[in-house]
Amino acid sequence: MKWIKTIRTRFALWATALILAFLAAFGGFVYINLSLSLHIAVDDALSLSAAQTAASLNVDNGRIIIAEAISSEETGAEAFGERGLTLIVLSQDGKVLEAAGAYQSLQVPVNSQNTQSEFLTLPEGSENDPVRVYTLPVLDNNQVVGWVQTMQSLGHVEDSLQRLLTALLIGGGLLTLLAGFAGYILASRTLAPIDEITHAARRISTEDLSSRLNLPDNGDEVSRLASTFNEMLNRIELGFRRERQFTADASHELRTPLTAMQAILSVTRQRKRTPAEYEEALDDLTEETERLRSLTESLLALARTDLHLLVLSETVDLSTLLEDVSESLRPLADAKGLALTCETEASLNLRGDADGLIRLFINLLDNAIKYTEAGSVSVSARRDGDNVHVEVSDRGIGIQPEHLSHIFERFYRVEQSRTQRGTGLGLAIAHQIVLAHGGEVNVKSEPGRGTSFVVSLPGI
Repeated sequence: MKWIKTIRTRFALWATALILAFLAAFGGFVYINLSLSLHIAVDDALSLSAAQTAASLNVDNGRIIIAEAISSEETGAEAFGERGLTLIVLSQDGKVLEAAGAYQSLQVPVNSQNTQSEFLTLPEGSENDPVRVYTLPVLDNNQVVGWVQTMQSLGHVEDSLQRLLTALLIGGGLLTLLAGFAGYILASRTLAPIDEITHAARRISTEDLSSRLNLPDNGDEVSRLASTFNEMLNRIELGFRRERQFTADASHELRTPLTAMQAILSVTRQRKRTPAEYEEALDDLTEETERLRSLTESLLALARTDLHLLVLSETVDLSTLLEDVSESLRPLADAKGLALTCETEASLNLRGDADGLIRLFINLLDNAIKYTEAGSVSVSARRDGDNVHVEVSDRGIGIQPEHLSHIFERFYRVEQSRTQRGTGLGLAIAHQIVLAHGGEVNVKSEPGRGTSFVVSLPGI
């Protein structure tokens, strides 16, 4: 019974139900209006005939005298029978004075005290259809001297209504079935691309994300869904590719210090060593351990920024933060004989994560000091409209143009930097922190003349 739960089946059922409801309402409206019209037409014919007959009666001394016009076969009571009407003229005491028509033998009681005309419907009997009766009192000096009754069968009315009801039921049923079938076909054609999307989603796995939907762009909702689905697949494929590369690079970077540590231990244990040799081995192990610790911390920091876990709710005075970061790294610059300057405007406030911003500018300043052998390193910050611009510049070895577009990638290091100890994650972490704060970072560099990183962050 799964087919009942499908959208196309539910759409067809809903379409069928709505069409059926509309047809039932429309059919009921037509039936009721036709019934009222036919019954009103019968009543009008009865009342008009009775009024004409009453007007032709002669009343003398409280008694009704039948005129020749009424008793005449050509113009009198017999003419009513030809029109399907029955005419009965009653005296004051209820005796039949004149009668003509198919129902002249019917006895319809009258109320001698009632001076108002009235309609009455006699129910269907075993030998006749329902009969509509109209009784009109004949007055003389406001006294009832007799009655005129006109009758007509409602059989033709019932027949007409029955034929209409049959036509509505048969036609409505056929139209409802046709609407349901057409709704199912229409839904099937409309939802066919959805089936293709479903099949494509089933074909896709983490091993193969290359499948795409090749649907024509019709500009409708399904086309937009297919386009969005393809864009999502592009993002997922790119994300998986990056994560695979990240996993491979991380494994390689982690394996390097571990392999070095294992080699140091293996060589040291091959024979007895002098205290100086053991001390040298321990120093090497300490260096590799520190490298492993730094790499692990960098990986954790990168994962933290990737997950957007930075708390961006505190107000940070960037002027003070940059001065503190510069002072904390000044010993490194002094050790290399570099001039480190920090020039910032006052009260450069922004909303962000202080720890993340500290790591961002430590990474940029540490790189600037590390790759500058002589000269100076500078930090400057200023407000430009709603943004705060921070520039970290050095007079170091610079970066070749072909490497500039890759320096923010994880584990990417240019050839010159491979002589320096590093994880290749510092700039990637810095880039993620800037993006998490809704900013951007740009780099300008000339080989042999230095590099400048410009960070733009939204201020408050």
